[in-house]
Amino acid sequence: MTAARERPTLEAVARRAGVSRATVSRVVNGSTTVAEDIQEKVRIAVREMGYVPNQAARSLVTQRTDSIALILPEMPNRVFSDDQFFPGIIRGVSQELEAADRQLVLMLAGSTAGHSRVERYAMAGHVDGVMFASMHGADPLPAALSALGIPVVCSGRPMQNHGGVPYVDVDHIAGVSSAMRHLLAGGRRRIATIAGPQDMIAGVDRLTAYRDAVEADGQLPRIAYGDFTRESGAAAMRTLLDADPDLDAVFIASDLMAHGALRTLRASGRRVPDDVAVVGFDDIEIAQFTDPPLTTVRQPIVDLGRQLARQMLIILAGEPVSPAVLLPTELIVRESA
Repeated sequence: MTAARERPTLEAVARRAGVSRATVSRVVNGSTTVAEDIQEKVRIAVREMGYVPNQAARSLVTQRTDSIALILPEMPNRVFSDDQFFPGIIRGVSQELEAADRQLVLMLAGSTAGHSRVERYAMAGHVDGVMFASMHGADPLPAALSALGIPVVCSGRPMQNHGGVPYVDVDHIAGVSSAMRHLLAGGRRRIATIAGPQDMIAGVDRLTAYRDAVEADGQLPRIAYGDFTRESGAAAMRTLLDADPDLDAVFIASDLMAHGALRTLRASGRRVPDDVAVVGFDDIEIAQFTDPPLTTVRQPIVDLGRQLARQMLIILAGEPVSPAVLLPTELIVRESA
């Protein structure tokens, strides 16, 4: 029996889900007129049987859509804030796809409904592949789409990658380690951190590297948490100062959080870097214009987007792709440390 004959049919999926063939057809083609509980039954049957709609199957063979989706599992207010991470990723991806004469399809999936919409859209064969950036937690969607034969690449190491989805990331551990060596070499002995979200690998890895450095130096970890926003950095800095008014340095897991923390330090009468040295992570444009200018770990955000698109194009060309691409970081020393 050939592979084509072994492929599950629409009728088989309908029997598994206990619905009609027409209902399955509407769900896999992105219709929103079917009740949500019925849609979920169909999606479960599709995953269990490994069904790929005919349109998607033709797309994977002939590459007719020439469109590739970039999925951002974030709410719009986060994507369109003054954080330069998302514009940088989009810029890098679009540059590579434009050079390859491919169309970028940008989709936000910051909610359960958004995830379902992305899944329906990809299953219906509207794009040749799917790229993810800014992953949260053990998101099952990349592995689920990959299991259906849809090419998938992630920006950021997935927290759980049982499906072996290829990814592109920066070396968070090396970047934070260089920042901590710089602070320790400057004689700082009460170093705190404002960590990023712990449902994101960037937040986890940056906190791990901080812990390793202070514990190796015999210091106690001093930790507050933020969500990569300016406001959370300001609040976390207040928490740290309340817990230890004598801290003399802080590594902050994003430049936007560092900007907020600098405002809190100034309001509390601390001089930077005389009383408290500050190091951020990202090297977005604002780092040059904080008061004082921010020492930070530069990550190549635009190149991260380019590499993400390049990996996808390699997969679509039918060539072997590296399971992991790790980009270097660089410590940029300015007046804050």
